[in-house]
Amino acid sequence: MEFSITFIQLFFWGVYLAAPILLMLCTLIIIVGQVVGRLEGWGRFNALYWSFITALTVGYGDIRPVRKSAKVLAIVIAFLGIMLTGIFVAITVATASSAFHQSIDPDVLKGIQERFKKDVLDESNGA
Repeated sequence: MEFSITFIQLFFWGVYLAAPILLMLCTLIIIVGQVVGRLEGWGRFNALYWSFITALTVGYGDIRPVRKSAKVLAIVIAFLGIMLTGIFVAITVATASSAFHQSIDPDVLKGIQERFKKDVLDESNGA
């Protein structure tokens, strides 16, 4: 339970620190999505929906651009979405690693390291 609480606290702290970048990426996704929506004649909500479905690589295909310029902008949205998702993944991995290191007992970690070294030595001597 302590690990989970530490993870959640660190995760939200990481999101807080990355908020300016995350908000910038979301804003760009919204703006570019609205431009595509205007080019394609979609309503504002449909353009917003499509832009995040595209950015998060869900891609249902129920709404899709037809014009070449809109398709180019769809690629831009996809790259922005990959960056947005990558930041969330990086925060999650760093948070889990940090929470793990804070929660683990140093004696247990030392025992695991010693067993690992012994197993590696046994394999190298036996091979």
